Amino acid sequence: MSKIIIYNCVIIGSGPGGYAAAIYAGRADLKPILYTGDYSGGQLTTSTEVENYPGYTKGITGFQLMVNFKKQAERFNTIIKEQRIIKVDLLKEIGSIHSLLTETGEKVNTKGIIIATGSTAKYLGLESEKRFRGSGVSTCATCDGFFYRGKVVAVVGGGDTAIEESIYLSKICKKVHLIVRRGTLRASKIIAHRANKILNLEIHFFHEVKEVLGKKDVEGILILNKETSKERILSIEGLFIAIGHKPNTSIFKNQIQLDENGYILTINRGTHTNYPGVFVAGDVKDYTYRQAITAAASGCMAALDLDKYISTLNFNG
Repeated sequence: MSKIIIYNCVIIGSGPGGYAAAIYAGRADLKPILYTGDYSGGQLTTSTEVENYPGYTKGITGFQLMVNFKKQAERFNTIIKEQRIIKVDLLKEIGSIHSLLTETGEKVNTKGIIIATGSTAKYLGLESEKRFRGSGVSTCATCDGFFYRGKVVAVVGGGDTAIEESIYLSKICKKVHLIVRRGTLRASKIIAHRANKILNLEIHFFHEVKEVLGKKDVEGILILNKETSKERILSIEGLFIAIGHKPNTSIFKNQIQLDENGYILTINRGTHTNYPGVFVAGDVKDYTYRQAITAAASGCMAALDLDKYISTLNFNG
């Protein structure tokens, strides 16, 4: 009969939050095991250039940054498995052993879990949009807006995020086109009022993007006026999709407390979930900032909280 292994720390997810948690957990001698999920490195691997992560004075590609994160986690003896966790069985008693099931059918037992599964940006679903991801199509203005300084760009969406990104881009870009499917903005009135005052922001109501145009990089978009059924081309160099994100929390439903949009709720806005020994980091709980540095910071916090939890169990035991 094989011996049952019980880990101190299992990390689900491999973005900045997951790898930062692994680095801190490894340094605390928790001997973490990290499951990468479908996309090793998370959303950041699709960013061609990251210029706002501290310490990289000349910038770095998102892919290389996550390679560095991974190497650093491995340096501190993190076991990294490129697999998905497909099921979790969590218990509410302090000191309980939680169990997880991998896509290969392996059962994993652990005292502590850090969830860092992130969120997935929603796209329009166009083939041409997919082709230009990283070459003019982005889902984060604060991440990639710098590369379009002095240029003409477009934002798709009508909610708070779309307006906030449009306002941000209007400060650094020559002109911003906001493409809105409806006849009104869904954003809060105060934010919408601010947008209406910006001279280099043009709002196109009742419009939708039919195709992204260009050769190597984005050169324009074909938009449809839904009232007149007429199409026209807008010449732009950057397209920002701001129609929302979907947190990757499907396997935690009916166990961990989620908000109405599926993001994980934490106690006092920290990293503790409603299950003892289960902590959370990164965009799976953060729908406000969604930055690599904030995800990494919360990964650090989650690992420190988990280390304190494990220490308490060992002391009591």
